[in-house]
Amino acid sequence: MATAAELVEKLGAECKTYVSHGGGFLPYCRRIAGRKEPGKKLPVCLFLHGAGERSNGNNNGIQLIHGAEDILSFGEEESGGLLFLAPQCPAEKMWIKAPWSLTEHHMEESPTKELALALELLEKEIEENDGDRERIYISGISMGGFGTWDALCRKRDCFASALICCGGGDVRQAPLLTDLPIYVFHGSADTTVLPCRSRDMVDAIRAAGGKLVRYREYEGVGHNCWTQTYADRAVLREFFSHKR
Repeated sequence: MATAAELVEKLGAECKTYVSHGGGFLPYCRRIAGRKEPGKKLPVCLFLHGAGERSNGNNNGIQLIHGAEDILSFGEEESGGLLFLAPQCPAEKMWIKAPWSLTEHHMEESPTKELALALELLEKEIEENDGDRERIYISGISMGGFGTWDALCRKRDCFASALICCGGGDVRQAPLLTDLPIYVFHGSADTTVLPCRSRDMVDAIRAAGGKLVRYREYEGVGHNCWTQTYADRAVLREFFSHKR
């Protein structure tokens, strides 16, 4: 498996640390992929990694191991430029507080410190790099899929669309998400995050009147449903096609 340094070099990313006004900090990687079109702002993608890529203090960049290469390749070739941001959750912390083994959970009143910092750094990077507020996208896998659902419910008006692999959310928040394009993927044989977590969120959104959520379940696939999802250029093309 590639090291953090090797991934950063291969993908041409920058390793950075966001420091909040309150003194909190969060490592992240940044890459502007492709060439910005003259007179246009950059679309932005916030990517939330899974539990296996958390920080141990010296591995900022390991969060690029899944999904990032395909997203950045798309940014280079098809998107007219892309500001890609991949924050890194500290070891033993999570993007949300609920364990991913549960069959359901209720969203906390406030986000975790880690997710709050990720959303703050998103705002900072948009301001500093002329990000397009009509084209802000969010995607996450596993633990990051849970974080993505959580972020969507808290900042619904921020994002143009979402792509979520093997995550889960609070079904009580489904009415907030009825008019947002959300692409949801899960493996039918996943025993780490049960497929019902994705199915239940999709069903709840549709029951609330949502018609823009899409769900694909890979028959016989276990926890890793993200490799084939991000490798599917048609999926990325659809995901990045929306404007808020």
